[in-house]
Amino acid sequence: MSSFWDERRFMVTGGAGFLGRVVTRKLQERGAREIFIPRIEDYDLVDPTAIDRLLEDSNPDVIIHLAAHVGGIGANREHPAEFFYDNLMMGVQLMHKAWQRGIEKFVAIGTVCAYPKFTPVPFKEDDLWIGYPEETNAPYGLAKKMLLVQSQAYRDQYGFNSLFLLPVNLYGPGDNFNLHSSHVIPALIRKCIEAEQAGEKEIEVWGDGSPTREFLYVEDAAEGILKATEKYNESLPVNLGSGYEISIKDLAEMIARLTGFSGKLVWNTEKPNGQPRRGLDTSRAYEKFGFKAQVGFEEGLKETIQWFREHQQEIK
Repeated sequence: MSSFWDERRFMVTGGAGFLGRVVTRKLQERGAREIFIPRIEDYDLVDPTAIDRLLEDSNPDVIIHLAAHVGGIGANREHPAEFFYDNLMMGVQLMHKAWQRGIEKFVAIGTVCAYPKFTPVPFKEDDLWIGYPEETNAPYGLAKKMLLVQSQAYRDQYGFNSLFLLPVNLYGPGDNFNLHSSHVIPALIRKCIEAEQAGEKEIEVWGDGSPTREFLYVEDAAEGILKATEKYNESLPVNLGSGYEISIKDLAEMIARLTGFSGKLVWNTEKPNGQPRRGLDTSRAYEKFGFKAQVGFEEGLKETIQWFREHQQEIK
């Protein structure tokens, strides 16, 4: 184990969430002994006085900022103002106060939603500014993208060591399966399994199936974040992805097959497709800190489906 981990105090915002739980476990496996996880009930990160209190209570050397107000296309369409304000305020104020306190390193987690709607595929980090994001999640994507601007500005003016990582859509065991706010993979898994159990002959899928997406297994995402935390010390944005692009139609058919759903997929073309294509150039992550995704897509889906079956009764 590197001495980087056992000699520093870590604070992980969002550490109790889907990605955060895996990051925290991997921190412990690496030998980190002091890990502070703020709970929203105790620290509202939109409130600057709560951030002051949090930094006083945790006194971290390294901050990994995972906390975000997130959701799928439906949630983004219903709450654009909240998604913009909450994510902007959380990130910008936390990074500013971290700089003021002389925090050693700040790891900001952005989003693939920050990319322009018509970015050439595969998405290269240098193309982040060539256009406006896809409309349904632009407020969220732009709020997170301001952390990149801030990171670069604070490094240029103050020499503050902050990074900005761009993970693609995540999935895996422990994901959010609430149909009102979930992303496409957990939503389809739940719909297929519940329809099969109820003997229903069809399920509804949003859009026309033509958009493509790339997905990253949560274990891989956590590994990428921690490799960057230890080894990367620049403010150039870095994609975290798997390099595997799949259409929503093929994804839905694969999930139906893996869950055993034998009914029909009904495409609701009244619902938005979202961004036409998403696929990342992941070469910078490998060049800068040696990250490459390890978990195959079908293998990751099987693990996620198995987890949902085991926890179905607990999920509302």
